[in-house]
Amino acid sequence: MNNSIVWTIAGSDCTGGAGIQADCKTLHNLGVQACTVITAVTAQNSSGVLEINSVSSEVLASQLNALAQELPAQVIKIGLLTNIQQVEQIADMLAFYKGNWQQSPVVVYDPVAIASSGDHLTEEDILVAIKTKLLPLVDVLTPNNKEMQNLSGVYAFSWQCLERAAQALLDLGVGSVVIKGGHIDIDTSCCVDYCTDGEHHYWLSSKRISNTQDHGTGCTYASALSACLAQGYLLRDAVTIAKAYINQGLTRTQQYKGQYGAVWQGNWPTNAEYFPQVLVNNSNLANKLEWEGTSTDIGYYAEKFASIDEKKMGLYPVVDSVEWVERLLVAGVQTIQYREKKLTGYSLEQAIAQVVKLGKLHTAQVFINDHWELAIKCHAYGVHLGQEDIVKADLPKIKAAGLRLGLSTHGYYEFFQALEYQPSYIAIGAIFPTKTKDMTGQIQGITTLSRLVKMNEDIPIVAIGGINLENASEVLATSVDSIAVVTAITHAESPEDAIKNFQELIICH
Repeated sequence: MNNSIVWTIAGSDCTGGAGIQADCKTLHNLGVQACTVITAVTAQNSSGVLEINSVSSEVLASQLNALAQELPAQVIKIGLLTNIQQVEQIADMLAFYKGNWQQSPVVVYDPVAIASSGDHLTEEDILVAIKTKLLPLVDVLTPNNKEMQNLSGVYAFSWQCLERAAQALLDLGVGSVVIKGGHIDIDTSCCVDYCTDGEHHYWLSSKRISNTQDHGTGCTYASALSACLAQGYLLRDAVTIAKAYINQGLTRTQQYKGQYGAVWQGNWPTNAEYFPQVLVNNSNLANKLEWEGTSTDIGYYAEKFASIDEKKMGLYPVVDSVEWVERLLVAGVQTIQYREKKLTGYSLEQAIAQVVKLGKLHTAQVFINDHWELAIKCHAYGVHLGQEDIVKADLPKIKAAGLRLGLSTHGYYEFFQALEYQPSYIAIGAIFPTKTKDMTGQIQGITTLSRLVKMNEDIPIVAIGGINLENASEVLATSVDSIAVVTAITHAESPEDAIKNFQELIICH
């Protein structure tokens, strides 16, 4: 448990499967402190919601004030609001928190105006108040199909409908939207979630899990998302983990008997089978779903790139000159990346040709960063691409030329996106703060690295970012295949000694 705090503003469910009870279990099990503000006490079971007993404005205010005095939240998750007065009261308090707290809270809203069963939980005219008062203060909205239709007026009969619905919700002032696919039947075999902030678009697909023990999935999902955001995960990673958490819970309860029950609110998902696939243009899954991608996406899909010699991995320096490449190859480095950011035109081509020649001379695995066309022209061993380059590069041409492919990733979403291409290796970073790039918000740390390494057995993993002789052992203990280093060698008093010391550490692990 860390010191991250999440408030859940929601109703009490006497069955314990949804509402406040589901939120508390989920938040606690995912490692954050849960604080509660109860909006109503409900009586419900398999027959539906039998009764809703709303708390008064005074009781609602007293709970909020008590928490605000001592336990301000990183994230405020909102569920059931029973009437217009509650919507307006919560909206007023959120506006105050965002304007006066030292750290403005992230607001996650699971719009429980309609339960998953289809029962109306709130008066219909509450939607006007929600749209005009609350939504402009919401950072992440998590509607299911019916909630999306109610709020946006868009019905889902195609993937493009989800984009139109999300944009309609963004136009209401919401910061970002996550449309959950559990009740959307555009494809009956897969459940596809769509997340966007208007600029970035994330599509996640999972096989549908047949299960009647699914009470509280909406509450649980929003709470899992909130727990991740409170711990500093980017939205794209938070939605990936939250989806895995739901898949884990539904899979776990498949063994339960009976016609009604709650989804399991367990621990952090660490099994790869629970995680969704990321939809990328022209992939086998995308073609099966007849999904053509968001209009801003471009690029060419290819998969199963040539493999590398894992025995030559281990230490993987990244350098920016031909001189450094030659010096480190002479020192015994067997895998290296040439990252050239200054040269252009003929000078760049000549430098890459020279680096390729040096790699062949020393029988080393030399990767060219970014410049894939010149890498092909010069018959390089491999090319390394960052996230911004994947959609620009002609991956089929790279594969046809026999080049190995390395891909940079920063967190869960990009990791599972990279798996779709089955590259020669996947780089995960930044593990620690680095001197070479500003990686604000994208520091993965040892815990995330360790979890991702354990979820992949087929593709070599390279850890990169801020790794030096002092912390390398901690990184290697995750069973990562390789450690990429930059300044730990190029800024060392003796790069040759640094290489020797790194290689000794690698042998010990």
